[in-house]
Amino acid sequence: MESSANLLLLLVILLNFFILGSSRLAACIRTAALQGSMLAFVPLLMHPISGHTLFLAGSALALKGFFMPWLLFRAIRQVQIRREIEPMIGYVPTLILGTMATAGAFIFGDHLPLIEAHRGTLVIPCGLATLATGFLMLITRRKALTQALGYLIFENGVFIFGLLLTEAMPVMVEAGILLDLLVAIFVLGIVVNQINREFSSMNVENLSSLRE
Repeated sequence: MESSANLLLLLVILLNFFILGSSRLAACIRTAALQGSMLAFVPLLMHPISGHTLFLAGSALALKGFFMPWLLFRAIRQVQIRREIEPMIGYVPTLILGTMATAGAFIFGDHLPLIEAHRGTLVIPCGLATLATGFLMLITRRKALTQALGYLIFENGVFIFGLLLTEAMPVMVEAGILLDLLVAIFVLGIVVNQINREFSSMNVENLSSLRE
């Protein structure tokens, strides 16, 4: 089971690189949906099957794998944007930064004093690498939709770290993490529509032009 979980986490890391290097919003959203779907199965591979883990896996699959990607697809159809044309940092430099962050995550994870049950897993390096990927998307992309996608990836990293505490965290706390993300996506959707309506552009730089 642990080897299967590590394989899924390794695939999650590889999907991070695709997201960082692609300008196509639709492809990035599909990749994020695939990433979220794979993460939904990791709790079932790392922990004994119970109502708790089934709830966590089902919630993650429904929200990360289907509902939130559907919301983002609906947004790109409404604003008619297909690509991130002019990122603040180019795709190649972003990939280099992502590679450095991923390497640093593996090095840092090897030096953490983990309990015996968590040694040999890729949870820590994968969580750190996914957090870094989401953060890079947030700071290097201009489009509000791409930044919303970055927030989604960032929360995937938080979810991965939560896997270490699945048996200790109450169900309501884990549900709260997922619902916080759901609310954030709704809020970002409102911002996206407002920017597009007022400025006919999705660049977040236009926020500097807002006045009361």
